[in-house]
Order: sequence, then structure tokens, then C-alpha cells
Amino acid sequence: MARLLQIFGFLSVLFRGGTLSFESLTIGGIVFLNFVARSANPQSEVINLACLRWIRRAAVALALTQLAYILASAVILMQSADMTLADVSGANFILAGVLAITSALTIAALAGARSSKSYPVMLFPALLILLSSVMTSHAMARLEYRFPLVVVTALHQGATATWLGGLLYLLIAIPRCPDIRFARQLIARFSKLALISVAVLAAAGFTLGFAYVGSLDAIYGTSYGIMVATKAVLFGTLLLLGALNFQIARSPSGGAVVASLKRFGEAEIGIGITVILTAASLTSLPPAVDLRTNFVSKQEIVARLAPQLPRLASPSIEDLPEDIYAAEVKAFDAGTLSPASFVPGQAGTRPNTPAEKSWSEYNHHWAGLIVLSIGILAFLAQTKHFPWARNWPLLFLGLSLFLFLRSDPETWPLGPNGFWVTLQDPEVLLHRIFALLVIALAIFEWRVQTGRVATERARLIFPALVAVASALLLTHSHSLGNIKEEVLAELSHAPLAVLGIVAGWSRWLELRLPSENKVRDRMAWLWPTCLLLIGLLLLNYREM
Repeated sequence: MARLLQIFGFLSVLFRGGTLSFESLTIGGIVFLNFVARSANPQSEVINLACLRWIRRAAVALALTQLAYILASAVILMQSADMTLADVSGANFILAGVLAITSALTIAALAGARSSKSYPVMLFPALLILLSSVMTSHAMARLEYRFPLVVVTALHQGATATWLGGLLYLLIAIPRCPDIRFARQLIARFSKLALISVAVLAAAGFTLGFAYVGSLDAIYGTSYGIMVATKAVLFGTLLLLGALNFQIARSPSGGAVVASLKRFGEAEIGIGITVILTAASLTSLPPAVDLRTNFVSKQEIVARLAPQLPRLASPSIEDLPEDIYAAEVKAFDAGTLSPASFVPGQAGTRPNTPAEKSWSEYNHHWAGLIVLSIGILAFLAQTKHFPWARNWPLLFLGLSLFLFLRSDPETWPLGPNGFWVTLQDPEVLLHRIFALLVIALAIFEWRVQTGRVATERARLIFPALVAVASALLLTHSHSLGNIKEEVLAELSHAPLAVLGIVAGWSRWLELRLPSENKVRDRMAWLWPTCLLLIGLLLLNYREM
């Protein structure tokens, strides 16, 4: 039970992120089918059938994700609160989940019929899916202004689905267009729809931000505010890509325009899913407006972020206290700790000791030196004057080994806790996942940089892994036993995640954009710059 309680907080964010993503793909596909593709041209039947296949897949995936979330949440609630299945069956998340599953399966059935008469009918279950999502949002939990917030939340999620979800179907439709004129027609139709969606999305997002954050101090002084700011930065990145797409769409040239639109669209979808994952993380945090105390002040932030020399000497492992997660598991197994004492996603409430903080700073600073070296070599490799610098990905192997040994000192091989036992701790699990991602990143990108692999798929592994790892960093919670320390930790990790996301997708665009597009050259220098900045931020990481 302790194992399930500890990991559920992390999984709940992934479940919520998966639900919102598949919801967007399902609703976005239905809107695209009804308002962009269906009446655009009599030759659009091939496009319609392709869209229907992906709508059906997204709907089934949504149903399965909701089912998994319901089962996990029900088990957690029954075990931790000593409730029966009958007690939890009327819970709001159960009702919302059942509504989403039923509506998604209905859409899957209608999409399988492949009849044009079913296209408008699918709009109704799509609205029910949107309703089910709003039922578990912060808006439904508010005592004041509930109805307006529910409406604004529905508009926010609906606009997201129409824009980002519909974009996937535009990318599916473009290669199937009979000619460039028809492709431009689809692009023009979707562009109008996207502009309206972006306007609604921005207005609704500003309204929700004002309602849930409440003040400027809360933006930088609370974890919720920091995540909202991170989401806004990523949204701004999406707008930049959208502006580039809009500019390209008005260009008179032909095939290169369509190719560029597809590549920018891929990056938009990837960053859009990251924004959705960030929104899912927000649902696990209390709105900043509900927190009246423990805001982090400007002075505290300046003091923490002021440049200092890196810590290159490590405390001994004997100076570290017993791992609080292991202590709680022992107490729980012995019957001296109530299940209700656990908070999903948190390992405990004891503040970190000075030795633990020094250990963490040492880890971040040495990791920063490695990443900074990687960025410098990647820069040199871009100049073409230092061919030996192309081996820079091998430094990632050293980073992976360092993370494996040092991230969790209570874990094998340094600590007393066995390798498999400590994977029950979500924080350790996430560190292990990052270490494996770094190994894969190093191997594949080294083979690409040195010319050992030239296939398109292999070249895309590096940017994809960087983007995925950075997105996962946004789900990384910090249980430090002190609210202000947790906020400061969030403040230091959010920029790292954003830079990693930009690095991954800029490298993706460098590889995927056609050579005629000059943006490709700028992307080639952007991702090494991001690596350099990540290294510098890690070198200045502080916990005290």
C-alpha cells in the first residue's frame, strides 16, 4: 500500500495529462472533420477516412486512460480512507470518468461507421467529453463564481482541442491532398479556425490565471504561479511557431511551403502536448489565490539566485540522515503509521538537513559542468572547424553514470536500500528514467554526429528524447518539508525544463525543415545555446 500511495501522485499527473491530450486529439479531429475537411472539396473522401481512423484511435486511447485513472484512484481512496466500492462509486471523478469513457466509445463507434451522416452527430459526445473534463477541474471546486469559471474552463479546453488537436489532422490531410491548391484551401480554412481558437484560448487563460493566481506576488511566490508562468512561456513559444506558419502560408512558393508548414506543425503539436502536461500538473496544486501565507518574496529569490562559486566538494554519505521514505515504509509495515499520514506524490515532511542540501548542490554543479562542456563542444561542432568536437554526445554517458550514482544516496549502490525496493519511490523512479534517457540520447546522437547513422528516424531520437525528458521535468515534484523551499526548487527547475524543450524542438526543426527555409540555420545555433544556458543554470543551483 505504501508503494502505491507514493507513486500515485506522479502517475495521477501522467493520467491527467494523457486524458487531456487524447481529449484534445478526439475533439480536435471531430471539429476538423466537420468544419475544415468535410465540405472543402468533393475529393476529400480519402482525407475524411484517414481522419476517422485517427479519431477512433484517440477516442479508444482516451477511454483506456480514463479507465486506468478511475481504477487507480478508486483503489487509493478505498485503501487510504477505509471506504468501500459503494462509497466511492458516487465520487465526482468516477461519474466524470464514466461519462468520458461512454462518450469516447460512442465516438469510436461512430467513427468506425465511416458515414458522412455521423460527422455532425459526433459533436454531441465530444461536448460530453469536454463536460466530463470540466467536472474534475478547479472550477467545479470553487465556492465563488463557479458557473462563470466552469464556462471559461470549457472554452479554454475547447479552444485548445480545436487548435492543437486539429493541427494533427491538418498534418494528416496535407499529404493526401490531390494538388497544392487543395492543400492551400485546407490550410486557409484551418488558419481561420486556429486564429479564433487562439484568441479564445488566450482570453480564457488570462481570466483563469487572474482567478486562480490572484496577484503578481503569487506568480513568482507560489508553485502554482510558477507553473502558470511556465505554461504562459510555452504558449508564447507556440504563438511564435504559429506566426511563422501563418507567414509561410501566405508565401507564393509551392512545395517548400507545405513542407515547412508540416515541420512547424510537428513542433507545435509536441510543445502543445507539453503545455497540456503542464496544465495537468496544475490540477495537482492548490490555486495560489487560496494560499495567504508562505509566499516567497523577491528578496528571497534574489538571494537564492545570486551568482556564487559552484560547490565541487561533496559531504560524506555518513553525514546524510536515514531516507525518510524508507523510514515511513518501515513504520507503515510495522503498523505504527496510518495510511492517511501519506500524501500522494510526497515522500515526507521532514526538512532537508544541511548535509542533504550540500549533497544536492554538489550533484547539480558537477552535472552543470558536464552539460556546459557539452554545449561548448556542440557549438564548436556547428562551426565545422573542429571535427573532433562532434564526439560531444559521449559526455552524456558520464552524466548518466553520475546521475545513477549520486541522485539518490540512499539507493544501491551507495545506500542501504536495494535497487528494486527504491523504485517504489516516484522521485527515485523518475531519476532512473532520466538516467536511461541520457544513455539512449548519448548513443544515438553520437552515431548521428559521427556519420555512423544517417537515417531520418535515428537523427530524430536526440531531439525527441531531450523534449520528452524536459517535459517530464515539469511533473517532478519536490517534497522538502518547507513550502518556501519547494517553491524555490520549482523556480530553479522550471527554466531548465523550458530550455530543454526549446533545445529539443529547435534541433528537430533544424533536421526537418527544408533547406530553402532560412529558419533552419537559426535553429542550428539555438539548441547549443540552450545547452549552454542549462549548464550555467545548473552551476548556480542553490538550496541554501
